[in-house]
Amino acid sequence: MSLISLVIPVYNEEESLVELYNQIRQALEPSTHEFEVLFVDDGSQDKSLQIMHELGSEDPRVKAIGFQRNHGKATALNTGFQKCEGDYVITMDADLQDDPKEVLELIAILDSGWDMVSGWKKVRHDPIGKRWPSKLYNFTVSSLSGIPIHDFNCGLKAYTRKVVKNIELYGEMHRYIPVLAKQKGFTCTEKVVSHRARKYGESKYGIKRLFTGYLDLFTVMFLGTYMRKPMHFFGLAGMILLVAGMGILAFLSVQWFRQYLFGTGQWIGGRPIFYIGMLLSIIGGQFISMGLLGELITSSLHKEKPVIRSDD
Repeated sequence: MSLISLVIPVYNEEESLVELYNQIRQALEPSTHEFEVLFVDDGSQDKSLQIMHELGSEDPRVKAIGFQRNHGKATALNTGFQKCEGDYVITMDADLQDDPKEVLELIAILDSGWDMVSGWKKVRHDPIGKRWPSKLYNFTVSSLSGIPIHDFNCGLKAYTRKVVKNIELYGEMHRYIPVLAKQKGFTCTEKVVSHRARKYGESKYGIKRLFTGYLDLFTVMFLGTYMRKPMHFFGLAGMILLVAGMGILAFLSVQWFRQYLFGTGQWIGGRPIFYIGMLLSIIGGQFISMGLLGELITSSLHKEKPVIRSDD
């Protein structure tokens, strides 16, 4: 019999926790799966942590983890991933907008051979000011990452145990779990899920995350491609700049020698292009040096632990 771990980050959701717990029980107790619920309180300032402990005292399947201060959703998920013991891991938000009835259908997709299933809130109950920026953001991430899913921000996702034990989240990287999973060699698909209107409280996210999200995307794409080979990025950029700068200086040197020897060239001391050539050469050299330093740092760290396939 398999175990389902539900990892649920919580931040000031005291009104919804008991109702969410009851919905989870109603959805999963009739199934053949065992389950555990890991509530991770991200420094809530209300009674969320107290309610989580009360639920845990009544039902040993409920585990409460509380942070001393707010660290962000990625850290809460990462902590839950480290603590969970399930064969399947489900993440969902604590605001009741995700429906626990979707869990078994997501697991069925995992059983068909996928490593991860991301929810797609195709019909959203959010203001238009949040929907359209989200569509643009998701289109951009999908295009750049090459992952054909429509909703990277959906909190309702399902993973096999192997996925969550081989990725590490920090900052705001929870939006890019599909990208991180792909970089590790895991497969990802999506499923349309219901999105319920918020019943209590208000959204914890604003328009600011649209801009910070793109910065995080560049970070994920860069680290995923060049983390183990920084010279390929800095060295390539450095070589291009260095060759351009040295080419300019070589051309100007020919002009100087022609003027010095034959009087048919040009003096180069006051020409702007001379300073451009010098600048490009210096910056190119610095980029190459940064690449070498990156290689030294990378070689001093532990080598990446490969993911072992279960069928090997």
